[in-house]
Amino acid sequence: MFTVITPSTSVYGPVQSWRFGRSLGIDPIGPDSSCSFNCVYCQLGEIEHQSCNRQIFVPTQKIQQDLQSFPVCDVDTITLSGSGEPTLAQNLGEILVMAKQMTRKPVGVLTNGSLLGDRAVREELAIADWVAVKVDAISADTFRRINRPMPTINLQEIWAGLLQFRQLYSGHLAIQTMLLTEWNEQDRGEYIRRMQALRPDEIQLNTPTRPRPLTHQLAARGNHPPNACLYPTRQLKQVNAEVLQVFADRIESVIGIPVRYPLLK
Repeated sequence: MFTVITPSTSVYGPVQSWRFGRSLGIDPIGPDSSCSFNCVYCQLGEIEHQSCNRQIFVPTQKIQQDLQSFPVCDVDTITLSGSGEPTLAQNLGEILVMAKQMTRKPVGVLTNGSLLGDRAVREELAIADWVAVKVDAISADTFRRINRPMPTINLQEIWAGLLQFRQLYSGHLAIQTMLLTEWNEQDRGEYIRRMQALRPDEIQLNTPTRPRPLTHQLAARGNHPPNACLYPTRQLKQVNAEVLQVFADRIESVIGIPVRYPLLK
């Protein structure tokens, strides 16, 4: 059953995910999307405000009030994500502490990793029980094409920040990688080498399974079935299940890190 989402609500769901189970979402960004990326596959559609500047979008007290209205007994985890990049929220640490104390559930964050060069961001993010970081590309050109970041964002700096975060973080670290095409041998090999250096707890390989809204849509935060969409969308090309399986098997056989991927129909 789906929860009705209103713009005034910073909490949404529960959302059923093949990666995280039944998850209650916290959106620290608010109804106007803000992100340092504007990914071509973003389930929210076009990002309205691209920024790398941290600020308080939704006060922690407001999120706490919204969270009180949602039962958490039947959810597996609490996820900070929503309508943009959650590490842009200057009250990220406060929200994580509050959510863990209120719900007594594992609390995690979905992030694109673009602010991991900031020590304060790394320290706040380390409060989370689990963190999933987006790594969609190995080359700078592919990174620009797929993730469409702010011009000041550098892929190598993101990688350096991720390595620094890994040294600090004792929770569960997952790497999420979206495949829009089958990677070449060079990129697959370099990806495996980098994962070997990073040693995340798991890798999640994905391919676009949801249509992308043509304009920003707050309702896309949730699990709304495609046939229930009241807005225009565009279906993105997927790689087939065999591509995901072959790449996953290779990663696991070379470095022994568990790899998960959706069972495509």
